[in-house]
Amino acid sequence: MVMFSPAAAFSPGGREEDSVVAELEGALLISRNTFAYFMLVAFEAGGPLRALLLLLASPLVTLLEAAGSHSAAIRVMVFIATAGLPVADVKAVAKATLPRFFLQDLSEKALAVFTACGGKKYVVTSMPRVMVEPFLSEYLDVACVVGTELRTAEKRCSGAVAPPGVMIGRRRLEALKVELGGYGDIDVGLDGGLKEHSFLLLCREAYIVPPAEKARPLPRRSYPKPLVFHDGRFVLCPDLLNSLVVLLWMPVGIALAIGRILVGVVLPFRMQVMAGAALGVCIRSKFAPTSTKPGSAESKGTLYACCHRTLLDPVITATTLQRSVTAVTYSLSTVSEILSPIPTVRLTRDRLRDGETMKKLLEKGELVVCPEGTTCREPYLLRFSPLFAEIAKDIVPLAIKAEGGMFYGTTVRGYKWLDSFFFLMNPLPSYRLEFLDRIPGDSRSGYDVANRVQQAIAGALGFQCTNFTRRDKYRMIAGNDGLVERKS
Repeated sequence: MVMFSPAAAFSPGGREEDSVVAELEGALLISRNTFAYFMLVAFEAGGPLRALLLLLASPLVTLLEAAGSHSAAIRVMVFIATAGLPVADVKAVAKATLPRFFLQDLSEKALAVFTACGGKKYVVTSMPRVMVEPFLSEYLDVACVVGTELRTAEKRCSGAVAPPGVMIGRRRLEALKVELGGYGDIDVGLDGGLKEHSFLLLCREAYIVPPAEKARPLPRRSYPKPLVFHDGRFVLCPDLLNSLVVLLWMPVGIALAIGRILVGVVLPFRMQVMAGAALGVCIRSKFAPTSTKPGSAESKGTLYACCHRTLLDPVITATTLQRSVTAVTYSLSTVSEILSPIPTVRLTRDRLRDGETMKKLLEKGELVVCPEGTTCREPYLLRFSPLFAEIAKDIVPLAIKAEGGMFYGTTVRGYKWLDSFFFLMNPLPSYRLEFLDRIPGDSRSGYDVANRVQQAIAGALGFQCTNFTRRDKYRMIAGNDGLVERKS
């Protein structure tokens, strides 16, 4: 007979060869409620209307859960969130969006037990395996996930659960037996504390994570792997209350975003800050002693090298300087080009041609570049391309921090032309710009100058420098090099 012990009684010493199995909901994850993860799939892969339908079905899901029919509740959420969606889209959300929210909900004590075991790792869950497997394999080194399987047809989800059904109760036990080849035990088992512990019958040691020990989420510094890149529009975890607030706000946010865009397109620069503030956009700026001041007549030939947070970075820079500056970009949607209140010039990724283009632009005026080549949401800076440092004699590092409470203004998989709309749909979007002391360029040591600029910006923001590039980001999130046909 297996004896259940509290997780605090677990001894981590000498566990290098021990295998472990853990329940995902309620054990590894603090919360047992899976609604938010289905909402993320519904919104990111299906769109706002599908997300609204799932929200409207939430009372039914709650009633089924209260009646003890967890299987039926999962089936309802699976059908609404996935029916008709390409399997590839669901997998993409699972790889690029869900890990961030899983990490935020990880139980510190449960993870300590799980990671102390160095043998084969198993996880059981009632959620679809396709939704959780990318996170578990990449961040927790899980070799086997026992989860609910989805029916598919023509590479699309049918919305139905495949046999043997939702993975709960005895089904977990039988599925684990199959994975073990019908024999053998697992050294350590970890459960969330409900009455049903069928899969723990296969474990030599069984530990329960009681509610009092689950209250503390894993701090960011203790993540199994740094979270540098992720995708998706939601800033907050879309639980029932947050989903209701966000979906009710969207019509208001769309109207507000249009008004904020018109302020940038129609009004002169000297009026944009005040008009934007009246519509809830907060822009704060700070200038170092040797940086360019607003209205300066000695700014010709200045290159502003900024970290890249959203597509609005050059526009907000021009608004802060209260004069037009030119922005260079590798890719920009047609809609964004039309609406841009400042000149934009496309680069070709041909180093010689791009260098000549930027030199000519600097001879005429000021230039804003984002040497990272792509946006990064987390407190990290990607590697700076040295091209700007080789062609500019006068460089002003520009530290930018952009924040929005509901939506991210960047995307990898979505429509790029909606990026600015989503950022400006936030109730109180904010930008903080810090113009740092000038750094002279040097054609002979462009890499050294680029690194100095990167480090200066990182120091001002409290960010960490990395060697990741645009290609790394797209490979991690989308599985390609980012050189895809743009969506306009």
